[in-house]
Amino acid sequence: MVRKTEKASCAGPICDKMSGCKVDALMSVDERGQMVLPKDLRDRAKIQPGDKLAVISWEKDGEVCCLTLIKSGYLADGVKDFLGPVMKTVFV
Repeated sequence: MVRKTEKASCAGPICDKMSGCKVDALMSVDERGQMVLPKDLRDRAKIQPGDKLAVISWEKDGEVCCLTLIKSGYLADGVKDFLGPVMKTVFV
């Protein structure tokens, strides 16, 4: 019996620690390189026309293996939370 080998996901350890991490949808890329987020996912994530999403890439063995979308507002809040304490020490 031949066993099929699968590539391990770079998100595996991260998803193992996050209770809400799951495959939510499968999307196709068209000939122009465009993808469509399914409507039910956009609705649940409250993504509206004109919203900005940051694309974060994850690499494993020199190859992009995962892409993460983050609403730009949440990304900005995270940067403020990260840099806020640093900036306070700089400008004291």
